[in-house]
Amino acid sequence: MVALLAEGHLLLEDVPGVGKTLLAKALARSLDCVFHRIQFTPDLLPSDLIGTSIYHQATGKFVFQPGPIFAQIVLADEINRATPRTQSALLEAMSDQQVSLDGQTRHLGPPFLVLATQNPFEFEGTYPLPESQLDRFLMRLEIGYPDRAAERDILVQHRTGEPVEQLQPVLEAKEVVALQTRVRQTRVDPSLADYILDLLDATRTHPDVTLGASTRAGLALYRATQAHALLDGRDYVVPDDVKQLAGPVLAHRLLTRGYRQGSRDDTAEAVLKEILAQTPVPA
Repeated sequence: MVALLAEGHLLLEDVPGVGKTLLAKALARSLDCVFHRIQFTPDLLPSDLIGTSIYHQATGKFVFQPGPIFAQIVLADEINRATPRTQSALLEAMSDQQVSLDGQTRHLGPPFLVLATQNPFEFEGTYPLPESQLDRFLMRLEIGYPDRAAERDILVQHRTGEPVEQLQPVLEAKEVVALQTRVRQTRVDPSLADYILDLLDATRTHPDVTLGASTRAGLALYRATQAHALLDGRDYVVPDDVKQLAGPVLAHRLLTRGYRQGSRDDTAEAVLKEILAQTPVPA
């Protein structure tokens, strides 16, 4: 919900079979928005994503056939199974909410949210997301294995069918846009803005970090804290909003020493915990 209201995109990263796609579908079904699911595969082409122009013989003109990216909620399932060329086709759409084809710019949304899923390990037939694309995701979240009681509930609830298929929308697109506007009005004290800057500076000077958080990362954390405050019923941000979201917003943007592309960088989360513990919190 933070990613949605902060006008960002969400990357769900975890091992197979823990409900990443199910969670994305549940959120999409809860919103009365145009929803498309894209199953990423190694043979998926950029044109399969954004669409193509087809010659219409009756009129003698080329007619644009939009691809599945033309939706308000897009589920990019197993995004790391697509080739880098196809992954890069998402960059403009995610950063600018538009695509360019045949000399024309076509806008997406509003709202426009990409929910992407990926496996964190080097499985056969996967392509690691480049840092430039990881930086386009506002947040990266893990689901993790459920506890025994929750897993028993899952077994029982799925006995007669898929519960997600019964979900009904609770928000319309115009309501989502209105909430996104309210997020921008949430007050952030100047001392908290300095606190965010202190965290960014700490990631850039930490001895275990080779690539610190970018200015875009700071903007993402700023906006995410505003959304988190609004969801908590406040019109102002507090330090706990920053602390709670620093990991999900910043960890996937850091590169630490010894990191190997294609593997999960758990060291980044440990570094962020250390930075949060050492950085003075504004009163």
